[in-house]
Amino acid sequence: GIQGVVEAYQSCLPKLQLYGPTNIAPIIQKVAKSASEETNTKEASQYFILLILTDGVITDMADTREAIVHASHLPMSVIIVGVGNADFSDMQMLDGDDGILRSPKGEPVLRDIVQFVPFRNFKHVNTSVFYRFLQASPAALAKSVLAEVPNQVVDYYNGKGIKPKC
Repeated sequence: GIQGVVEAYQSCLPKLQLYGPTNIAPIIQKVAKSASEETNTKEASQYFILLILTDGVITDMADTREAIVHASHLPMSVIIVGVGNADFSDMQMLDGDDGILRSPKGEPVLRDIVQFVPFRNFKHVNTSVFYRFLQASPAALAKSVLAEVPNQVVDYYNGKGIKPKC
């Protein structure tokens, strides 16, 4: 069960050594491909949510911006949790709360699909950053991480004119 998964993570995570580069565009593109296939169905009943845990600054920022702009047309959201003490100021730009995210070519996102949460706002302990992630206050973290998802889902389906099933 889920408790076994959590215990396995807790057992191995303190032994991990994290390193860069931190390339996020490939995983966004991978999920976007699946989301794109969903748009070909008549019901479009699946919505994809990608959760990314990162301890470093994104090293493929231009490609990531391009991938997010493309994905903003699809039934998907991207949640990024920054763990550790890195400078995550670029992540705030991806979030789109402070302005419209644009691709390197200047194309704007169709809708805001990124939520960035700095984990350090939830826990301050000198242990492995991913271990701390598992030990955080689940309710406070979940509320912050999932805060924008309901509106992102509604915005997507309203934009496509797809009404909820009764």
